[in-house]
Amino acid sequence: MLDCTAVRTPVLLFVFALAVRAVLVALFPDPAYPDSYYYVDVARALHDGHGFNVDFIWAFVETGGQLPANPHLPIPSNAHWLPLASLVQLPFLALFGTSPIVGDIPFIIIGATAAPLTWAIARDAGANRWIQAGSGLMTAVPAASTVFMGQPDNFSLYQPIGAAALWLAASALKGDRRAFPIAGLLVGLAVLARNDGVLIGAAVGLVFVWDRWRAWRSRGARPAQIGWGQAVAAAGLFAACVAPWWARQLAVFGTISPSSASGRILFIRQITDMNSITVPATLQSFLGQGIGPLIESRVFGFIAAVGNYMIIVLSFVLTPFLVIGAWARRRSIDFGPFFAYAALLFAASGLLFAIHVPLGTFLHSAVALVPHTYVLVLEGVVGSVAWMARRRRNWNAAEASRFFLTATVGVAFLTGALGTWKVQEEWSRVRHLRQSVAVAMNSLGIGLNELVMSGDTSGFKYFTGRGGVVTVSDPVPVIGEVARAYGIRWLILERSHIVDTLGDVLKGTERPDWLGPPVWTLDETPPNDANDTYPDIALYPVCTAPGDSRCARPATTGAPITP
Repeated sequence: MLDCTAVRTPVLLFVFALAVRAVLVALFPDPAYPDSYYYVDVARALHDGHGFNVDFIWAFVETGGQLPANPHLPIPSNAHWLPLASLVQLPFLALFGTSPIVGDIPFIIIGATAAPLTWAIARDAGANRWIQAGSGLMTAVPAASTVFMGQPDNFSLYQPIGAAALWLAASALKGDRRAFPIAGLLVGLAVLARNDGVLIGAAVGLVFVWDRWRAWRSRGARPAQIGWGQAVAAAGLFAACVAPWWARQLAVFGTISPSSASGRILFIRQITDMNSITVPATLQSFLGQGIGPLIESRVFGFIAAVGNYMIIVLSFVLTPFLVIGAWARRRSIDFGPFFAYAALLFAASGLLFAIHVPLGTFLHSAVALVPHTYVLVLEGVVGSVAWMARRRRNWNAAEASRFFLTATVGVAFLTGALGTWKVQEEWSRVRHLRQSVAVAMNSLGIGLNELVMSGDTSGFKYFTGRGGVVTVSDPVPVIGEVARAYGIRWLILERSHIVDTLGDVLKGTERPDWLGPPVWTLDETPPNDANDTYPDIALYPVCTAPGDSRCARPATTGAPITP
């Protein structure tokens, strides 16, 4: 007989998670940072028939980490970021048009599946019904990471895909013959969502190796649960998923991971080197910094990863309960793949991606840990209550467990709401500035074909419709060379998104000869002192072509142009 509760609970969790994500989109329907801008811009390029090509360079990792011998736009897209977050938008763009909310629809739907998936993980692990429902609710509102679940980014894709792959790997260890091949398919999707999706694949591969090793050690007493046929099927489904994309990367870039091949991802000493065309990024230069700075950066990368996880996922106060729950489940098959992926992710964050961790690289991948994490947190809460109840005779363990489980879910909800409010407030401020400059450019008669240099080209492509090139993290003369090479006509400087070398230009204390005075500015930040008079955003003419007289144009005065 069908258990109505077993059906109703995951359905209600899905509906609730769907509603949460719909509210996030309603509050802020636009993309909000470079990753999400990029995925939307690429999806729109595909929708418009341009293929995987874009008319902007968001970072010079897209061109091999250097100024090309033949600079030109458009360029092939996705030399660094992967295609899945753009591809899932295409059916909806084709059916409903290109409004911001349309592009968010697949992320709302796919992301909402993480809540019932968490319920299933808890159920299969033998957790009680309160933990099953509570962990699903927490995944629907995952503390401070909640705000990202409404963005057209791979957060909402990677979380259910990665967590489901780990869950199915555990199911395979318990004898489910269908689980491992499907896990292989999900690993393929994870790899199409993120470069470090290979860590999910490594964790699933370790599950197979561990199962074989355990069977060998038992000398036949405990046969392997994952057969070679299942492993081959998993590998085949993985290959079928990623092969077309890898073939494209090889044909276009000559490697399946172009940004890694350039060295601008793995061999940089500081994050600004990622977008430099003069600072070397080779293994030799990386090792040349000396053992002290090298170890220091790895240690701080690992600490930053742990800190991000504790604050953004666990609201800090839930960390002890995760430790308790994880210790109690340390030998559990249900959590073995999760522990393997967690170990690989934290190790890679310290050893390989340390420089990128503070900018969100770790969190993008850590969302796949969230479902299992919240099950363990709630198990830690129940275990703590049981321990206390044994020492306090007047405690009703069942009632106390329900109370503290509810309180724990409430912590996630509260931090999710507060985090969303504060983060979206900052996003709205940036959006307002960019919408304002878009209106100003239209009012000044700047054509859509005129290229713009800025600190966030994918963002300004989204808001202004104009392509261009990012300001490189190099001296001002080098920035001028880049502008000249690409025929840049305008420069946009933002107070909050600017390379250090152009700070004095925005403040008005320096201006190179290839740059004119600002034709439009907007300043809405109250000055901190008498010298804080420079604008939040400014638009400058760039004069690199012979005979260009725009740089002599006087600055616009009076009220700023607003949308």
